[in-house]
Amino acid sequence: MQELRFTETNSADDSAGKTWGLEGNLFWFVAGGAFAGVMTLLLLFSVCRWSFLTALIPALIPLGLALLYALAFRQGKPSGYDLDLFELWLKGPGFGPESPRVTARATSASTKYV
Repeated sequence: MQELRFTETNSADDSAGKTWGLEGNLFWFVAGGAFAGVMTLLLLFSVCRWSFLTALIPALIPLGLALLYALAFRQGKPSGYDLDLFELWLKGPGFGPESPRVTARATSASTKYV
């Protein structure tokens, strides 16, 4: 009797799922931003004695930054896209062939065209 051959296959895409329409673990960025916003609101409202509306405005900043990061740099992008983009902004493009330089020819007054 022949033994069965066991081969690993990748017959389907692995998905980390979706939460609130966000792919994979992006939910945690938004939840962390919401938590930081609530903590900021509590600190400004109760400890610093700001009014509720004036404390609400700076408290929305962490949630807004978390949403911006998740939606602009991670949602629907390949893994590592955000890190590559930040590295490009900080360090510039990597090595590669130099682009051809355009140099202007200097013409002197003694050059005569006949």
